Amino acid sequence: MSESTPTKGSSRREFLTTAAAGAAVVAGLSLVQNAHAAGTDEIRVGVIGCGGRGKGAADNVLHSAKGVKIVALGDVFPDRMEDCRKEILNKSLNKKTVIQLGNTADLPPERCFVGLDAFQKVLDCDINYVILATPPGFRPMHLEAAVKAGKNIFTEKPVGTDAVNVRKVFELAEEAKKKNLGIAAGTQRRHQLGYIETVKRLREGEIGDIVAGRCYWAQPLLWKRDRKPGMSDAAYQIHNWYNFAWTCGDHIVEQHIHNIDVINWVMGTPPIDAVGMGFKTRSDPGFHNIFDFFAIDFEYPKGVHVISMCRQINDCWGSVSEAVQGTKGQCQVNAYSINGKRVLTREQDENSTDPYVQEHTDLIASIRKGEPINELRTVAESTLTAIMGRMSAYSGKQVTWDFARNKSTEDLFPKNLTWTSSLPEPPLPIPGQYPLV
Repeated sequence: MSESTPTKGSSRREFLTTAAAGAAVVAGLSLVQNAHAAGTDEIRVGVIGCGGRGKGAADNVLHSAKGVKIVALGDVFPDRMEDCRKEILNKSLNKKTVIQLGNTADLPPERCFVGLDAFQKVLDCDINYVILATPPGFRPMHLEAAVKAGKNIFTEKPVGTDAVNVRKVFELAEEAKKKNLGIAAGTQRRHQLGYIETVKRLREGEIGDIVAGRCYWAQPLLWKRDRKPGMSDAAYQIHNWYNFAWTCGDHIVEQHIHNIDVINWVMGTPPIDAVGMGFKTRSDPGFHNIFDFFAIDFEYPKGVHVISMCRQINDCWGSVSEAVQGTKGQCQVNAYSINGKRVLTREQDENSTDPYVQEHTDLIASIRKGEPINELRTVAESTLTAIMGRMSAYSGKQVTWDFARNKSTEDLFPKNLTWTSSLPEPPLPIPGQYPLV
């Protein structure tokens, strides 16, 4: 079981004591605004996954600290790799802050790789910091290779799409600690000044004991990509990755993980169990076998229930938020508001560093200090929490943390995947019929 496996009789304060100690390290780094990582050791960056998030993370790391150089790229699609290369060389390097920091990129064709094995070729380059930004289904494989290669890692969230493969990530978190590797995750709220101060005050008991909570990610339809002529099943599903469960985990895992992560952070533990529902109501082509809404009741220790809802349907009410109720008041976490009062002034909020940049600043600073942060376990817990919710909604069954963490055999990643693999589209999960394995 996870070292933070919750039980119904567990003391919430016991969980918070351990979690707060780790958060204090990150908070201490993050609260020093506009400061760059100390030292002159060059951070040589490889980027694996050159789509929108990969390009964004590459730009972020160039803004984060002095002594950063991007030296290798990898993607399965040549056009995305080349677009990322041009974006870095022609746009990112010309931005004021990047110029002031003196950061650079050196991306000759021989260090720009394409194909399903591009990740390994990037890791084989002379890099000491790798950005993992491929579709989430590939994350456990790429994390395993990066840890084995001894690289410091910035990994996007989530860190997997099923219980079996996320289980490997928990093991990798421990292996990375033994190797003294730095790992930061794309749960950027944990590096966001307002969130850090708000959660700190919650942990100090400003609203008493937390008795309930809610979190939402409700928005219009996100995106789909049409199949291009000549694409194999594998190529198409990777191209349209947001709309297949094996590649993205469904939107509860791929996006709503942010809000779920905040709740886990506040509670200091993942939940005990999940009971959920959801379905796909739209018939638009291209959206395939993922649901368009989920509603999950997560139970945490001490009988605390948190309602978690996410939806991607046009022309509906929307919210991306988290809130908790305590015995002494209420906190709207995303608004940094406790009992109606903001924990930051508007000026503090406006002058705080972009958390997408700060997460790299914090990681690089910790590496150079010789005390690397390792966020892999916490992001694995939040990923598995979201997967629990999906498994419950798909199957119509209650799913416990113990089952997901230790017993589930659900493995969504295709066996013997090649670029030309035939991958019949899985049917839409039907609650009451979909097996809980």
